[in-house]
Amino acid sequence: MSRAARWFAHSGIQETCGGVARYYRAELQRNLPVSTEITGYAARTFFYLHTLTGESAYFDRGVSAARFLTRAAWKPEWRTVPFELDGNANLRAYFFDCGIVVRGLLSAWRGTDDPEFLDVARALGRSMAIDFRSNDSEFHPILLLPGKQPAGRDQDRWSRSPGCYQLKAALAWKELAEATGDLQFEEMYHRAAAHAMRSYGAFLPGHPEPAKVMDRLHPFLYCLEGLLPCAADPRFAAAIRDGIHKAAEYLRELAPRFERSDVYAQLLRMRIYASAAGAVPLDLEQARFEAGKLEEFQVSSEDCRIDGGFYFGRHGAEWLPHANPVSTAFALQALALWEQRQRGDAPPHWNSLI
Repeated sequence: MSRAARWFAHSGIQETCGGVARYYRAELQRNLPVSTEITGYAARTFFYLHTLTGESAYFDRGVSAARFLTRAAWKPEWRTVPFELDGNANLRAYFFDCGIVVRGLLSAWRGTDDPEFLDVARALGRSMAIDFRSNDSEFHPILLLPGKQPAGRDQDRWSRSPGCYQLKAALAWKELAEATGDLQFEEMYHRAAAHAMRSYGAFLPGHPEPAKVMDRLHPFLYCLEGLLPCAADPRFAAAIRDGIHKAAEYLRELAPRFERSDVYAQLLRMRIYASAAGAVPLDLEQARFEAGKLEEFQVSSEDCRIDGGFYFGRHGAEWLPHANPVSTAFALQALALWEQRQRGDAPPHWNSLI
């Protein structure tokens, strides 16, 4: 975990502007462009690391990431955050990404009490509720900027279609409700949770190709994460219980051909949080297996650009050479939670989930 934390802070994945690259292409020795979504995840990760370690370097990097989001990524004239800031004419905003940015800013606000972070988070949360709303009570996954027209949907690509996975982004509304006392945000979260409950059962397998099914496990687990605030409700607890079992079955079946580190990490985190919430007893044997598999994805290298980070995935014995910040963030948190669980400690509040 300490090596993963050092990778986040010292690998160069966070650039001098404070923004964080989508991932590092080890075979090309370069970062992909800075991503607003990944910077939101990174802000949350840095403040989580500061809570774990007390080290000021993580606090400073979290503030830097959050200020990039409020001062560079946030576009007040559009009241939203673009997908990337690469200067392309065909700019896009994603519902999911906006939710991750809001949650990153709320982590920064809780860590610093700086109103700048809460103000932008609140404004972006409101624009999510207004701009992305579809006529059929769904949320458009993508808007074209600056006019905010809905982009064409692609049923073959989950991120370009609405779905139950959007509930992870809707956690932003739940957190905003707790931060501001605004009950409209609470209502928006519960609407999204009810919609997810109606659709999550059909999300898997969702595609005839095994590799695409593995890719869909990642957003399916986003849906389960989004249900955590409701885990005390028997209906939502049953969905979490069923979802963990279903995700684990598909993961075991597909892993010999293709496996992703983030899926192992998300499944392990869900087991621990769901057990703490009383939704499903923790299967210690399966949790131990997933923690062990997850550790296999961590990179050991003399190259500081990748050492300590986690590879995105592998096909059979062949690693995909992407040192991935989201995979690393999920993995370090999953392993920290697993270590705490073995000591008998309960996980922190669900809003600590990266």
